[in-house]
Amino acid sequence: MTLAVVGGSMGLTNRSDTFDLDGETTVHRLGYGAMRITGEDIIGRPDDEDEARRVLHQALSLGIDFIDTADSYGPGVSERLIGEALAPYPDELVVATKGGLLRNTDGDWLPQGDPDYLRNAVLASRDRLGVDTIDLYQYHRPDPDTPFEDSVHALAEMKDEGLIRHVGLSNVSVEQLETARDIVDVATVQNQYNVADREDEDVLQACEEYDVGFIPWFPLGAGELDEKADALDAIAEAHDATRYQIALAWLLQHSPVTLPIPGTSSVTHLKENVAASEIELSDDELARLR
Repeated sequence: MTLAVVGGSMGLTNRSDTFDLDGETTVHRLGYGAMRITGEDIIGRPDDEDEARRVLHQALSLGIDFIDTADSYGPGVSERLIGEALAPYPDELVVATKGGLLRNTDGDWLPQGDPDYLRNAVLASRDRLGVDTIDLYQYHRPDPDTPFEDSVHALAEMKDEGLIRHVGLSNVSVEQLETARDIVDVATVQNQYNVADREDEDVLQACEEYDVGFIPWFPLGAGELDEKADALDAIAEAHDATRYQIALAWLLQHSPVTLPIPGTSSVTHLKENVAASEIELSDDELARLR
C-alpha cells in the first residue's frame, strides 16, 4: 500500500497490533513519548503550552493509548501537562512515567536510585499525573552509587502497596533485567534502539524470550540514520512516505515486543508518526534494512 506523508486521516485502527503488559494491560504497540512537550534541552515549560495540550488530545483522538513520560522531563513539566490536559484519563489509556534521574539548570541527567528518593519521586509523580496508582513506573537509569537490587526492591514494595501497577526498567543490560525479574515482574524495558543503532539487540532478544515489552527510545534516530539512508529513502519513495516513517514501520515489524514511542511537539508530525503504523514492509525491504 501507499500513503500520504502526513497521513492525517489515519489512526491506530488495527486492534490486533497490540501488546499485553504483564499479560493484563493491553496497549497499541505505537505510543507517544512526551519528552518534547517541554522547553529547550528538556528544561522548563514549552514555548506554547496550548499546542502541547493539543498534541496530547490529538494523540488520543488518533487511537494512541500508551503515553510515556518521566519526572525528569522539565523536570515535572511533562507530567504536569499530561495531568492537566488528560486527567481523568479514559479507561483504555496507559500513562507510563519514569524516575531515578535528577536534573539541574545545566541540563545534566544525574542517576539517583536511593529507595527513599524513588518513593518520594513516585508520590510526586502521582500528584502531577492526578492518579492514585501509576500504570507503569520505570526505573530511569541504574545508579552506580546505589545497589541495583535495592532500587528494584523499592519499586516492588510500592507495587505491593498499590502505588504502581506495573514495573519497568530503562537503560539496563540483560544481566540487570534478569536480576530485576528475580525480584518483581518486569513489564517493560526502555533502552536506546533504532534501525541504525542496535547495540542492545541482546536486550531486545531477552525481552522477546521473557515476553517483556521493549520500548526503544530515540526510535527515529534523527540525524543518525546515515548508514541506512539510501535504503530508507528508496523504501520511503516506494511507499510515498518519509525515511522516519519507514524507520518506525521497521521497528514495529522487527519484533513483536517493540513498543515505539516517537515524541514530537507538533500535531503534523504526530499524524505522520501514526500513519507509519499502516506501512507494511515486504520481506525484501526488511532484508535491505538488515
